[in-house]
Amino acid sequence: MRSFPAPRAIFALLLREVATIYGRTPGGYLWAFLEPVAAVAMLAAVFALAFDTPPLGRDFPLFYASGYLPFAYYSDMAQKVGVAIRFSRPLMAYPAVTWLDAILARFLLNSLTHITVIAVVFATMIGVSGADSPNIFPILGALALAGTLGLGIGSLNAFCFERWPVWERLWAILNRPTFLISGVLFLPDALPPPYHEWIWLNPLAHVVTQTRVGLYPGYQSDEVSSAYVLGWAAISFLFGLLFLRRYAREILGRI
Repeated sequence: MRSFPAPRAIFALLLREVATIYGRTPGGYLWAFLEPVAAVAMLAAVFALAFDTPPLGRDFPLFYASGYLPFAYYSDMAQKVGVAIRFSRPLMAYPAVTWLDAILARFLLNSLTHITVIAVVFATMIGVSGADSPNIFPILGALALAGTLGLGIGSLNAFCFERWPVWERLWAILNRPTFLISGVLFLPDALPPPYHEWIWLNPLAHVVTQTRVGLYPGYQSDEVSSAYVLGWAAISFLFGLLFLRRYAREILGRI
């Protein structure tokens, strides 16, 4: 395997991903926008029936978008990177393409897609609702954390999915409650003890809360720690790369 990924191989894989994932579906790239918008609209409609106002601000769709979109960015990244080797495995028979190229291509494509979708959705919602102008830097920081964490967990999944196929099903089951314990539907700061302390063990709670710090001027949280999220991302990415490098021949030998 090459010591470093090749930009040409990564770019070629990225173009193949675009053509395969979006080129064969009616509506193509438009679905990348429609899916999160539909999910946020459904959440906002359901909770608007039960509550007079959201926990922050006055606009239900914006509040739930501030939690759902960064969570979806991480979740989709962890899943898509997790199956990157399987998706591009036929091409790895060629020396010019490696498993690391496949992982980085998926990371770049999903990052560009989600960041574009999030920017368009937030800008539209803020314009329609008349909300105050956001602070862009905490939002960019939160999205960077979400993508990095997704890459780290996804790289570890890429090994586990191929090494133990049953892990893919277990991951899907174990990951379902994550949506409920990441602060998407509520403010982690508002939880009483001991749940207030417990929820911050989840790195996604930091990602979601930092997004809201940027979207809602005046809202602050002393519990958010970028270093904590980056620690999770770095450790999982490191172990993922080490395991993949150790077992790459065995995994790719199943071609």
